[in-house]
This record gives sequence, C-alpha cells and structure tokens, in this order.
Amino acid sequence: MNRFLSALVLSAVAAATSNAAPLKALIIDGQNNHDWKNTTPVIRRILETTGRFTVEVATSPAKGGEMAGFKPRFAGNDVLVSNYNGEPWSEETQKAFVEYVRGGGGFVTVHAANNSFPDWPEYNAMIGVGGWGGRTEKSGPYIRLRDGKFVNDTTAGRGGSHGKQHDFLVEVRDSTHPITAGLPTKWMHVKDELYDRLRGPAANVTVLATAFADPAQGGSGEHEPMLMVIPFGKGRVFHTTLGHGVDALKCVGAASTLARGAEWAATGKVTLKPLENFPTAEKTSKLD
Repeated sequence: MNRFLSALVLSAVAAATSNAAPLKALIIDGQNNHDWKNTTPVIRRILETTGRFTVEVATSPAKGGEMAGFKPRFAGNDVLVSNYNGEPWSEETQKAFVEYVRGGGGFVTVHAANNSFPDWPEYNAMIGVGGWGGRTEKSGPYIRLRDGKFVNDTTAGRGGSHGKQHDFLVEVRDSTHPITAGLPTKWMHVKDELYDRLRGPAANVTVLATAFADPAQGGSGEHEPMLMVIPFGKGRVFHTTLGHGVDALKCVGAASTLARGAEWAATGKVTLKPLENFPTAEKTSKLD
C-alpha cells in the first residue's frame, strides 16, 4: 500500500464503518492562474480515498470561451469545491450557485478560488475575505489577531499578497470546531504560498487556524487566516488558503483539513479521523 493510501486508511475505515451513504462532491475548475489541471486530480483523490465522497468535476470553457453555456448542476450535490479563478460565470449560473449554498449546500474554496469574482457580492460574503482582482479597502477589512482576538481592520491597502514560497507553521486557533478538533495545535505545512492581506466583507467568519507571514519571507508581519468557516444562509462554507500546487495539497495537514472541511461543509459534522503521519510543530509530512 503506498503512503497516500496508508495515510488515508483510518479515515476510509471510519467512513466505511459509519454506514453513511457517500457524499456527492462537485469540483469546479477550468480556469485558474494556478495549475488546476494537476491540482484538481489531487483534490479529487484526497476526497475519494477517504471513502466518504464520490466526486465529479465540472470544467469551464477556457479563458475567452463561451461562458453562457457553463451551467454545472449544483443541485443534488452535498458539497461544491472550487478550484476556479477565472472569468465571471453567467448570471444564471451565479444565481443557481447562490441559491444552492443559501439553501443549505456546502461550499469549499481552495487557495486561489478566493481570488475570483471580486465584483460578486454574494460570493465575497461566502468566502469572507479574498485577494487580488483589484480588491482594496473598499472591498472590506482585513482580519487581524489582536490580544488573542480576531478583529476587523479597515486600514487602507491592497487586498491580497504573498511572499516567497516556504514551509511555515500553522497554528490552530479554535480546537473546538469539528474540522480542527483533535488536530495538533501547531503543525508545519509543506512549502506553499502564504496568503496575506486578504480582505472582504469579513462577516461571521470563524478563523480556525493562522500562520505568521514573516517579513523575512516577504510577508505582512501578521498572523494571517489560513483556515476559516463562514455561514451563508442555511449553507456552510469552508475556506482554506492552502494549496498553491500539488506538493502543498499533499501536505498531510492540508489534505486532512480539506477532507474534514468538505465533510463538515456537506453535513455540519466530521466523522473522518485526522490522517496518519500528521505533521508536527517541527517537521512537515507529505503524501506520496
């Protein structure tokens, strides 16, 4: 058994013994300034190998293509997973997406998916904060950690930046949430882009984990949100900023929180166990 499978075996056993019907997940991709053609299969494999999900993929036309015909069937899925950062969807597709999440559907936004749709109010409410795409203080505040509490910071400035890619320490800030319950409070994440200066409506955001954006690496000097959850109507949103590329997604910590976050977004509960060989505060751990 290779390490990818062995690292997920505890979650698969938990799912198989729960007698729960598989959850239906739909990954959305097709445009991204990141390598979606190689990261989508990793996201799919992470979810499917748990035994908790069946996964399909909706791929949009390439940039400049006819977007009017891109009409994924959101209804009937338990959770949508966005690996998309590209051109706006049609009004019809946007409406269907909002109705799906607002009506109780789960949504997971992965890394650069929080760069997308800067002018779509409902989408930005779902993700809480995002970056790039012309985002500024007009888009909403930063989320800042001050004296052990998260506050909204309306200081003027751009929305979205990162320093050079590097391994960094993730610190769990809420160990009571089902996604992070039972995880180490500190763990090293595999070389990745550490997103900082994200901003947006920032309403009803619960920050589950942060990472310090070290100025020596080109960062903001702040403890930046890495994992978040946001309610939207009756729906649940899990926002992970981790996962620039294949290796970053294969971090055992990133893969574990992605799978658990998707299950929580779909059901409001987490049955999946933390993956084997979870990283420590001193050492990274990566799936093969």
